[in-house]
Amino acid sequence: MSKSNAAAVEQSISSDSNSAGLSAEDIKALNDKYYSLDIEARIQELYKDFSQDKVMLTSSFAATSAYLLHIFSRFAPNQKVYFIDTGFHFPDTLAYKEKLTKMFNLKVEDVRAEAWKHEYTVKDETWKTDPDFCCSINKVEPLYNLQGRYDIWVSGLMRWQTEHRATLDIFEERNGIIKFYPLVDVSKEERDLYIKEHDLPFHPLVAQGYSSIGCTHCTKPGDDRSGRWNNSPKTECGLHL
Repeated sequence: MSKSNAAAVEQSISSDSNSAGLSAEDIKALNDKYYSLDIEARIQELYKDFSQDKVMLTSSFAATSAYLLHIFSRFAPNQKVYFIDTGFHFPDTLAYKEKLTKMFNLKVEDVRAEAWKHEYTVKDETWKTDPDFCCSINKVEPLYNLQGRYDIWVSGLMRWQTEHRATLDIFEERNGIIKFYPLVDVSKEERDLYIKEHDLPFHPLVAQGYSSIGCTHCTKPGDDRSGRWNNSPKTECGLHL
C-alpha cells in the first residue's frame, strides 16, 4: 500500500453535502436550540430530532469513556456503540471495554480495517514513519465505510482537550455527516464530578499516569493529550478533522 492510496481515501471522504440534508442555517438553529440544554437533555432531544437508526455513536473506551456511555445507557439504552479495534489497543482497554459493556448493558460492535491493510501496518511499523497513514488505515477508513448509513455521528469530544477541539460547536458538518458533540462545553471539573457522583470506573491505565489513551505504540503517560504521539506535532488521529 502506498501513500497515494491513503490520499485517495482522504479525498473520497470529502463531501460538499451531508446525508441528513441539513443546510448551514439548519445546523445553526440546532446549535442555538441545544446550547441552553444540559447534557442529559441534549441527548434526549437528539432522539426527538433524529431517528435512532440514523445515529452513530462511537467510543474509544479510553480514560473517561464511562461518562458519555453511562448517560447514553440511561436515556438511549438501545443505541449501538461502535468501537474501532485498531489491533493495537492496550489489553487494559479491551478489559475496560468489556467491563463497561456489562456494567451498562451496552450494545457494542467492533469495527476493524481490512485484515490485509492492518497486516501491512504491522509489518511496516507504519506508526513509526507515518502515524497519520497508520491512523488512516486502522481508524479513519473503517469508520468511513460505516458512515454512509447514518445522518448523525455522536462523539464525546470536549473543548478543553486540544486547540482543535476548542473550535467545535455542538453540531457541525464534517466530511458529509453531521457531528454531534453533546459534551463539547463540559469542563474537566464537571466531567470528573459526574464520574465521582455516579461512582463510574476510570480506565485502569489512568492510575498509572495516562490521561489520554489510544494505541500502544503512540500512547505514553502524560496530562490530557500530551501523552499521545509523543515528540510529534500530531494531536488527532484524523477521525475528527
